[in-house]
Amino acid sequence: MDLGIAGRKAIICASSKGLGKGCAMALAQAGCDVVINGRDAAALETTAREIREAAGATVTAVVADVSTREGQQALLAACPDPDILVNNNGGPPFKDFRDLTREAMLEGVVQNFVTPVELIQAVIDGMAERGFGRIINITSMSVLMPIAGLDLSSGARAGLTSFLAGVARTVASRNVTINNILPGKMDTD
Repeated sequence: MDLGIAGRKAIICASSKGLGKGCAMALAQAGCDVVINGRDAAALETTAREIREAAGATVTAVVADVSTREGQQALLAACPDPDILVNNNGGPPFKDFRDLTREAMLEGVVQNFVTPVELIQAVIDGMAERGFGRIINITSMSVLMPIAGLDLSSGARAGLTSFLAGVARTVASRNVTINNILPGKMDTD
């Protein structure tokens, strides 16, 4: 199926494995040049090689923690004008809400709310000016059906979903869309 995105540039966060890797592979097979990201250099390079071999695509691997300013800057330096942004990040660990420290809660919000918003802030105006942009946030089904023990993840991701609903309306007329994928439990690595 031709998705009409061949030749587009895509940044896929946290894409050395799992859902992020699957998204990067699919976008590369659709003809996109992809910038992939992860913290494990060896895993990231393996993924880059697999995508190149399977799709024949241009793949740039950026070893960085996307939840840091430095990591975001490295991604944007590799692809300053992306057409597609896939926000993805690991969630906080399963934990009873009574055991969450302030620091753990702030870290969960930074990873699953602040980081995607910061990346969107960096790319959305360029997308609107060019008249094309696709922003996809991989969140969780817990946004709609909260899961005890994943309260921090559920709350941060639900906040992101609500926050971006308003933002999406401001750029839709410029052919920039913001969508969320709400996966459940997945059998990935």
